[in-house]
Amino acid sequence: MPIFEFVCSECGQPFELLVLYTSRMAEVTCPACHSKEVTKKISTFASKSSGGSSFSFEGSSSSSCDTGSV
Repeated sequence: MPIFEFVCSECGQPFELLVLYTSRMAEVTCPACHSKEVTKKISTFASKSSGGSSFSFEGSSSSSCDTGSV
């Protein structure tokens, strides 16, 4: 699923958002202050090893999860 991390340029609030179509990235607004001045962050990702049942997380993230969608 395409979950992206953003940070609001107005209030500084970090958030995650499910964006189903990359063409709708321009419609993303901050859930805290509703500003359209948001920046997409470089996100971490998880990968599953072949034959294993555990996930490996690459990088680190400090934002909270928000399951909203655009």
